[in-house]
Amino acid sequence: MGAKKTFSFLIDGGKATGGPPIGPSLGPLGVNILQIVNTINEKTKEFEGMKVPVKVIIDPETKGFEVEVGVPSTSALIVKELKIQKGASNVKTEKVGNLDIRTAIKIAKIRYPLSLAKTLKSCLKEVVGTCLSMGVTVNGKDPKEVIKEIDEGVYDDIIKEMEEE
Repeated sequence: MGAKKTFSFLIDGGKATGGPPIGPSLGPLGVNILQIVNTINEKTKEFEGMKVPVKVIIDPETKGFEVEVGVPSTSALIVKELKIQKGASNVKTEKVGNLDIRTAIKIAKIRYPLSLAKTLKSCLKEVVGTCLSMGVTVNGKDPKEVIKEIDEGVYDDIIKEMEEE
């Protein structure tokens, strides 16, 4: 059996097409591009409005394929939750939104399997840190203050409750 070929794409969730970058990359292999695109869109529709990393693994002999969907970046998840276009251009003066602590924990739960963080609590600090770099407040406060509160255990009960959901 021949070696499988792997292609990585960053696509708009649920909006992959047979055009570039997918079509030109996979076309020469003689695979059913429409079928692959439909599979990608089916697997990424919940990430609509976000850039999603996708891997397409193709067996050139059988023309069979697999689609693996990655997880959008923390900032992409924050942008989606806040329904904003992007982070602030100047984070010192501009605030583009406020993330509720429960929403921040929800994002941490999505990112946690890919994070180097040892606990959901430390992954939550990564999410809050991303808010800091985007001009997003958390629970109506400066993210630095929220990180201190996380360290002090202020949100331990909520984290524990959501961990079990």
